[in-house]
Amino acid sequence: MDELQDVQLTEIKPLLNDKNAARNFQDFDCQEHDIETAFGVVHVTMRGTPKGNRPVILTYHDIGLNHKSCFNAFFNFEDMQEITHHFAVCHVDAPGQQEGAPPFPSGYQYPSMDELAEMLPAVLTHLNLKSFIGIGLGAGAYVLSRCALSHPDLVEGLVLINVDPCAKGWIDWAASKFSGWTTNIVDIVLAHHFGHEELQANLDLIQTYRLHIAQDINQDNLQLFLTSYNSRKDLEIERPVVGVNEMTAKTLKCPALLVVGDNSPAVEAVVECNSRLDPTKTTLLKMADCGGLPQVVQVRHTLALPWHLRIEEPFFLLVLKLLSLFPQPGKLTEAFKYFVQGMGYIPYVQLSHLSTESVPAASMTRLMRSRSHSSSSVGSGESSRSRSHASTHGEGSAGTPEGIDLQAAPQTMEVSC
Repeated sequence: MDELQDVQLTEIKPLLNDKNAARNFQDFDCQEHDIETAFGVVHVTMRGTPKGNRPVILTYHDIGLNHKSCFNAFFNFEDMQEITHHFAVCHVDAPGQQEGAPPFPSGYQYPSMDELAEMLPAVLTHLNLKSFIGIGLGAGAYVLSRCALSHPDLVEGLVLINVDPCAKGWIDWAASKFSGWTTNIVDIVLAHHFGHEELQANLDLIQTYRLHIAQDINQDNLQLFLTSYNSRKDLEIERPVVGVNEMTAKTLKCPALLVVGDNSPAVEAVVECNSRLDPTKTTLLKMADCGGLPQVVQVRHTLALPWHLRIEEPFFLLVLKLLSLFPQPGKLTEAFKYFVQGMGYIPYVQLSHLSTESVPAASMTRLMRSRSHSSSSVGSGESSRSRSHASTHGEGSAGTPEGIDLQAAPQTMEVSC
């Protein structure tokens, strides 16, 4: 018993200090809704109050996760508080994936990915929301992209993490069928989220997610969601070319920020998606030393958990503690700030880890940040859409000479950080 008394939990620094605790998006500061749509009931968690005519931030998680395990830690990250001060957040859980979800009845037909996307307009109507800026991961990124293609007037911007615009090929389909017979669903989902290197190196982190997927998500419901995702159609998007198909090309009309870790199994898919989008409205953010979940933890080397972090702890608390030790999601937070600010919604961007001064919006249309500050180079070529919906062009990447006319030779801006 003496040893137990020596354990000092006060050594675990909270993600946010006490003075910001009241602003933190916690579970008590939310309203939960079960919304009936033409394709079934969807669980939605609304946090904060919509601000005037501003869009809400709408999130959609990946397979094996729900809105809490996918996004809560990210939105509770300190630098995200400026964003949540300006925007309400609407978290959408895919049917049957929320905490405590009951199993579906025998013979239940799970919605297709297209039908999941068609649920979102009903969600907005029910909550009296006009439009959203979407943040999606994996399957969630696909759903948001499909919604933006079908309802461009509802989507003002997209942050697509690990997005795959392609349908599963026959070889991939056969391989997934075979692996489904020989591998349990938890391992399949882990291989979807993490690359081989991460699976071998970050054993503690992988074990944390393994337990979460196995214990916190209804396995039958998860199998239905996974099957729906593996049966997805190709988004059939194509890059518009001036003078050829700029008026007829099927592509996203809103600004898009594509995000992928350089060690993620989704790298090729994200690069493919980037090649098929409008280069004047798209930014590709490839994050160095980052694995499959850049919005949570980005540690590629072997992760040895300190003694006071136990796998038996609740998943959300453990992720928060990991973030307090390895606050790499600040890179994604910063990129998201510039993305939203480039759309004209936030006049000043506060970088708490770089400076105590706010950066005027006018000076952030092209960001070239020294590696001496954060050992990274981040750009802000969001190709903002103004309040009058006037068309604009993407900004140049870091190091681009000032004299180059980017409109004359449009290129999707790729940023590594």
